[in-house]
Amino acid sequence: MKTVLIAGGNVIDGTGSAPQAKTDVLLKGDRIVAVGKNLAIDAADRANAETIDASGLTVMPGLIDAHVHVTLGEPRTNDELFMHRDAATSAMLAAFNVRKVLKAGVTSMLDVDGIFNIGPALRDSINAGIVEGPTMRSGSYALMTAVGGTAGKLIPDSGTAGYAEVVRDKEEMVRVVRRQVKEGADIIKIHVTGSIPTRSGEIQVWTREELKVVCDTAHDLGVRVTAHCRGDKATLDAVMAGVDIIWHASFLGDAALEAIIDKKVPVGPVFTFLANLSEYGHKAGATSTAKSVFAGELEHTGSKLREAYDAGVKLLCGSESGFSMTPYGHWHAREMEVFVQHLGLTPLQAITCATKDNAVALDEDGETGCLASGYRADVLILDGDPSKNVSLLSDKSTFRHLFCRGKQVDLSPMPARSMFRGEQTSSWSEIALTREVALS
Repeated sequence: MKTVLIAGGNVIDGTGSAPQAKTDVLLKGDRIVAVGKNLAIDAADRANAETIDASGLTVMPGLIDAHVHVTLGEPRTNDELFMHRDAATSAMLAAFNVRKVLKAGVTSMLDVDGIFNIGPALRDSINAGIVEGPTMRSGSYALMTAVGGTAGKLIPDSGTAGYAEVVRDKEEMVRVVRRQVKEGADIIKIHVTGSIPTRSGEIQVWTREELKVVCDTAHDLGVRVTAHCRGDKATLDAVMAGVDIIWHASFLGDAALEAIIDKKVPVGPVFTFLANLSEYGHKAGATSTAKSVFAGELEHTGSKLREAYDAGVKLLCGSESGFSMTPYGHWHAREMEVFVQHLGLTPLQAITCATKDNAVALDEDGETGCLASGYRADVLILDGDPSKNVSLLSDKSTFRHLFCRGKQVDLSPMPARSMFRGEQTSSWSEIALTREVALS
């Protein structure tokens, strides 16, 4: 069992406390054994010990990403995701991409849903030492009604497609939840709202009674439920039905906000995708139509969630990594920047959201997310002071050392890869070649 003394760093412990200057962190195996001044390695451990001089560097908990889609493979369209994926290559690609997540300073993550039930198998492969990656908790397919989720008519009337599993009645809801738990799901995710071609935005596609059936079934088995909610009533119904974590909570009204505060239900707004689309989408060729889908959501929802935060509700940091607008390894710290810029949190408060508070997403509160004795040895060491400039955590060039479960991670860049045949769609043209276009 190796011992590592990280000496003399500027320690941000993840609790929200002020940074501690010239402080040591002592690791033994996969645990933190001490944090304090002038720590020393026991004589019995010196033969298998290492000292890292962290003078002038920041030492903090490894990041936790509460909302990842590690199996999707960065699709540009729903067509790619639903029609151009197979189980074998998707599993191999997920094992490749999860290393990108780790090298971005993420030592724990929640894979909220995915394709072909790959997530639980990837989690088990990481735990077995077969694949290198963060500590991982995973959902399975997202539960949907036949009305759909975020892919319109690509969602079938029954069965599975892409990341979706359609449940048609209450009996099937019970049966599918039990099967997902049996097959290894750590959480159950429900798409409470969905988009259909004939309506603008997302509409609520579950009743409160149906939501309660899923929650009661999962809770009886000791499994938590999370819910995708883009709509005020959807959020209210999910909270009142017993959902444990709300994603997005878009366009909150007073009643839903009051319910969240009353029950202290954690919310992961997952603003990163919206912020990337709004601020940088034009650089990636995003259309104005794509941008309009989320118009106004960040400003409206952000102000309401700040009220929830001030009332003691945990805000979780999730990157939505897995799509072309949020590729793996690049945006895992972006949510903290959004919290500072749009919700008015301090950098230190945002860091707490992405560390100590985010441990709740993995059901690991008290296990990781803090630098304290007995916690898992998940530690990031970087140049600069993110308690003053949180965007440093998005710059991997500042990282000097990373420990995940006590093992030091190689931070060298991932090798480039080629696309699988058929992985991406191609088109004849961007627009129709009318005679007017040709002769213009």
